[in-house]
Amino acid sequence: MSSTAAAYLILGFVTLQRLAELLLAERNRKRLMSRGASEHGQGHYPLIVAVHGLWLVALWWWAPGRPIDIALLLLFAVLQAGRLWVLSTLGDRWTTRIIVLRGAPLVTRGPYRFVNHPNYLIVILEIAVLPLVFGLWEVALAFSALNAAVLAIRIRAENQALASLAAAP
Repeated sequence: MSSTAAAYLILGFVTLQRLAELLLAERNRKRLMSRGASEHGQGHYPLIVAVHGLWLVALWWWAPGRPIDIALLLLFAVLQAGRLWVLSTLGDRWTTRIIVLRGAPLVTRGPYRFVNHPNYLIVILEIAVLPLVFGLWEVALAFSALNAAVLAIRIRAENQALASLAAAP
């Protein structure tokens, strides 16, 4: 298989995965909201979508035809297993937004036993590793910096939302 075809296959998988996750997230958001949940930090959500969308566009633009680092591709595959672990642990509480359901206990099983925000850790690594699979260190660096800026806002908002639940009677 040519490197161009392999890039299309890899990027097609990641793009379809992200689109499917957006559909799942929206379904879960609607279910949670119907149960009385509330959304927090809506203002930064378009920034997250923009960073992730532009990251994919950059990869589609520059990755095809470039050599593929198999070791880094395997690392990316391991990250996908971590992503599935997070999604399966959160179940119908997983969304791409900050949705909190009053009275629901915090999730402390699965990867949450080890890390407060395992999904963000995985995303940080994915944003760096996938461009590096194609030798695109500039894309990895630029989008890692953009993602770090957005995640600083996001994690602060999420921690505030979770703290408000803990403080509520």
